[in-house]
Amino acid sequence: MPRLTYRFFGGTALYPKIKALGHYPDYLWWVLRGKPVRSPHLLKQKTVLAYGKKHQLRTLVETGTYHGEMVHAALGHFDRIYSIELNPEWAAFAHRRFARHPEVHIVEGSSQQKVPEVLAGINEPSLFWLDAAYYGSGAQGGNITRLLAELQAILSHHVRGHVVLMDDARTFTGTGVDGAMTAAQLAAKIEREFPGRKVVIERDIFRITRR
Repeated sequence: MPRLTYRFFGGTALYPKIKALGHYPDYLWWVLRGKPVRSPHLLKQKTVLAYGKKHQLRTLVETGTYHGEMVHAALGHFDRIYSIELNPEWAAFAHRRFARHPEVHIVEGSSQQKVPEVLAGINEPSLFWLDAAYYGSGAQGGNITRLLAELQAILSHHVRGHVVLMDDARTFTGTGVDGAMTAAQLAAKIEREFPGRKVVIERDIFRITRR
């Protein structure tokens, strides 16, 4: 059904609305199955909003805009939203979708390059939502050095109060591409290289906060 929906409505203004409605039965099905490892998107949205509120963060930086579902969920909860998208078609779609929201900034390009550029204009603690699946899954051919570069830029930034969330922790199996790590190895590496940081993995999401 998702593929059929995208075939007929993908790229149209109607598609995000249809897909958003699908998150609710997906969440219910997740609950009915006993809340398995993979987190539904609705839970990811709730997690982002909860961490923004808990840590009083007014800026959200996302990598992987896709169709702008997280951006849409974050409207009204943050003063500034930056979303970085590599795919020109999806970036253009997001530009059109959020054209009436001056607080939303769609940044087209590689997140490895654009995260430091966005950070250059940030002077207060912010929330980062990183799309980590591409890097963790060997089957997708991801290169973890890109993710590590993004984390290095964020966690070594002169503003020390940033909070980082990364999804799809289950894909970090330590197999596949060169330099692949398990989720536990990545968490240990972050805590070792940034002693002031604590990493918790819960509901398939890395949660990086200050100790």
